[in-house]
Amino acid sequence: MPLSPADATTRPLIAVPAEGLADWLQTQDAATRAWLDGTGFAAALGDVRLVPGPDGAPAFAVIGHGTAAARRRTRFGLAAAARLPAGDWHIEGLDGPDLEEAVLAFLLGRYRFTRYKRGPVEGPRLKLPAGADRLAALARGEWLTRDLINTPAADMGPEELEAATQDLATRCGAALAVTKGDGLRDGFPMIHAVGAGSDRAPRLLDLTWGTTGPHLTLVGKGIVFDTGGLDLKPAASMLLMKKDMGGAATVLGLAQMIMELALPVRLRVLIPVAENAVSGRAMRPGDILTSRKGLTVEVNNTDAEGRLVLADALALAAEGAPDLTISMATLTGAARVAVGPDLAPFFTDNDADAAALQTAAATAFDPVWRMPFWQPYEAMIEPAIADLDNAPAGGMAGAITAALFLRRFAPERYVHFDIYGHQPTDAPGRPKGGSGQGARAILAALPGLLDI
Repeated sequence: MPLSPADATTRPLIAVPAEGLADWLQTQDAATRAWLDGTGFAAALGDVRLVPGPDGAPAFAVIGHGTAAARRRTRFGLAAAARLPAGDWHIEGLDGPDLEEAVLAFLLGRYRFTRYKRGPVEGPRLKLPAGADRLAALARGEWLTRDLINTPAADMGPEELEAATQDLATRCGAALAVTKGDGLRDGFPMIHAVGAGSDRAPRLLDLTWGTTGPHLTLVGKGIVFDTGGLDLKPAASMLLMKKDMGGAATVLGLAQMIMELALPVRLRVLIPVAENAVSGRAMRPGDILTSRKGLTVEVNNTDAEGRLVLADALALAAEGAPDLTISMATLTGAARVAVGPDLAPFFTDNDADAAALQTAAATAFDPVWRMPFWQPYEAMIEPAIADLDNAPAGGMAGAITAALFLRRFAPERYVHFDIYGHQPTDAPGRPKGGSGQGARAILAALPGLLDI
């Protein structure tokens, strides 16, 4: 993590709003005013200037906090601070939520995926203000999520995802149980069917932590690579499919946050893991699968596999009678068409839970958007020869029909997130590549959701 040692000598990074620039300049010496005027500094949001001292080395830096309108439009506008020169810095000029956002923006903006880079990657380090340890825990969870998603599928298969989950369990004092082989085929037949076409064995990961408090279950889709199966994706559609385990990566990052912060909950994390590959063993269009719950499913598209593995995991979750269950999955392209890459759409029947999540999302700088479990569309997921259809014809309301499918297997109090798990271009605090969505909003909402 890009954090300064507690005893480090740090340089100031001073945030200046556009509307306060003139007044702030009056508090500075003539040399600083001349330097900033000469560089054209107007306190635009995220604009950084290094101010030299008498020896010519940077004495401090200023960063524009922009106008109120600019701050409303751009999340993490101060993430540009992560581009400062290497060294130790601290933030001045902000307090309250503005300071929290700036710290989180710095930490998230400093993320770099370095696994395949040679040599160290230097950069600035931040001294946390008092009481900001929680923000560092949030950033560490997000960094874990990004690392898992960004790792190519060759190095993040079922075995490697299990190892990453075991590492998290070991670090945080959790327990991990793994089901695979005959136990998976007999107990979780749809997870087994989705992974049958791959030489890399599917499995179910079951992490548990905590002994007191409400029972929270997180379920994350762990498709480590999705070819589409026999309904093969075109090449261009496979380019991002290493991120199809983004739901698993996001719930693992969230679980790390919960455990590091020692929230008073009994946590369970279920991750159905499989590679949707092509071979003579792969499931076929038209196959009928019998789920763990006993409902039969007609496979009308082998590329709609995520809901199959999640269904078996959700059925197991329901058997444990949790107080709240949340699933996260890179599930449908329809969700991206509906809300784009920035928003994390979610589904719930509980108006109070929806309100809690939307309120928390604003404070956590993690936008979410409620979508409907639209009851009239239930008929679309009911084919002629089985209980359920995994890919209704017509192509409309794809995110909603997928969510309705999952609800047939889930516990009563249930929230489903259909996330993207990827940042398509560099943005403040969100470098291009793997990205968690919704985790900080959920974390901020948990005290209200579970009365803790």
